[in-house]
Amino acid sequence: MGNLDAGTGKTSSEARRARDSTGRLVCICIFGLGVSASCSALAHAQAAAASRDARSTHAGGRTMTEPNTMQAPLDVSTPNAAIGDTSIRPFKVHVPDEALADLRRRIKATRWPDKETVDDRSQGAPLADLQALVKYWGSGYDWRKVEAKMNAFPQFTTNIDGVDIHFIHVRSKHKNAMPMIITHGWPGSVIEQLKIIGPLTDPTAHGGSAEDAFDVVIPSLPGYGFSGRPTGTGWNPDRIARAWDVLMKRLGYTRYVAQGGDWGAVITEAMGRQAPAGLLGIDINLAATIPPEVVAALAMGGPAPAELTERERETFNASLAYAKAGSASYFVMLTARPQTVGYGMTDSPAGLAAWVLVHPGFSQWKYGTDPAQTLTKDDVLDDISLYWLTNSATSANRLYWENKGKSPTIAAAQQTTEIRLPVATTVFGEDAYRPPETWTRRAYPSLIYFHEVPKGGHFAAWEQPELFASELRAAFKSLR
Repeated sequence: MGNLDAGTGKTSSEARRARDSTGRLVCICIFGLGVSASCSALAHAQAAAASRDARSTHAGGRTMTEPNTMQAPLDVSTPNAAIGDTSIRPFKVHVPDEALADLRRRIKATRWPDKETVDDRSQGAPLADLQALVKYWGSGYDWRKVEAKMNAFPQFTTNIDGVDIHFIHVRSKHKNAMPMIITHGWPGSVIEQLKIIGPLTDPTAHGGSAEDAFDVVIPSLPGYGFSGRPTGTGWNPDRIARAWDVLMKRLGYTRYVAQGGDWGAVITEAMGRQAPAGLLGIDINLAATIPPEVVAALAMGGPAPAELTERERETFNASLAYAKAGSASYFVMLTARPQTVGYGMTDSPAGLAAWVLVHPGFSQWKYGTDPAQTLTKDDVLDDISLYWLTNSATSANRLYWENKGKSPTIAAAQQTTEIRLPVATTVFGEDAYRPPETWTRRAYPSLIYFHEVPKGGHFAAWEQPELFASELRAAFKSLR
């Protein structure tokens, strides 16, 4: 996710209409959200064939079918399961060889632009860096490795409100494990969370105790990855939040917690406001904390309010610099014209990669050349490949349009004071937005846990999985 450009007030008429009464576009741009992708095509590519030979079985009181291997045709979109079908269907990923060959052909045929005229990233992804990454993508990268990683975990699909939802569901071997639903963002996906499944479900193997165990449910957002693509409007964060409660109840959980970053944070905050029966509390790693007087000052381009503390002023200055640099300008376009942006992302692998890497979460990433950075070339290409192979870039973009421009970092835009359930948050020291504790406590009256850690960025679960898992154990300890 992201935000819109603050300071100038020069926005399109469409973007103006997307303003929220408390989170104007100028503030929306202050800090970004963003990670994920989608695909109904892959989730149902063999639905017709599967329906002929899948046998229904009964497990745990729920109707399930035998696992099907779902293929990803080059450009085929198949319908979601019938509305009213509440079955939970096992799922496996297998992308056809011809889809991978097509990707390599397209990469080889890339028409490159001329080199940027600056020595930094202010004009976007540097040509030489992107060329090297895309060349590796077309010659040395192996999608089958991440496919095997995903298939090592139990995966399912189920229809909620007319859209098939793909999800990973791993139960802990430990008794009394706490159920938790974890939501990704853009330009991320469920791939972000693969590394935290072990530490969360098997804490004794990762420095924790049996009492720290979680059952984890990790869904792909509607329109992302292996989930179905909504064919109509209305799939905004509030509606997704309600769908997630349906999912947890359908899995038999009557008590659970929720966690999210980026779009996942916005959706998890919506769950906190809705407070469905059984939801015990929420944890977020992109907190909506900017207070009204700071929003107003940022909208004017400064100066900072005189009463800010040193720590608050640090965040104010970082937010202002971020906005003036246009670091979340992509948010403007994805919010206003997701379909237009989607054409290039869908037709060109290089174009898709450039759009994903413009996200501020990748602003310090060295394209896999720095061994000190935890995200490798393969890690990032796993995520980008998921968008490509599922042809879900455009459908994923539409969540920005559905959000109507509400800022993920402004407290009033996310109505944080309406959240009465316990709230926990960790501030990761390498993220673009690092809210001070004072703003956080003001935004969330029911805050039960606040912690700042030096490592980890916007994609903290992906970058620092052990640290991320330990933070969740601490955050929800009092709710067990």
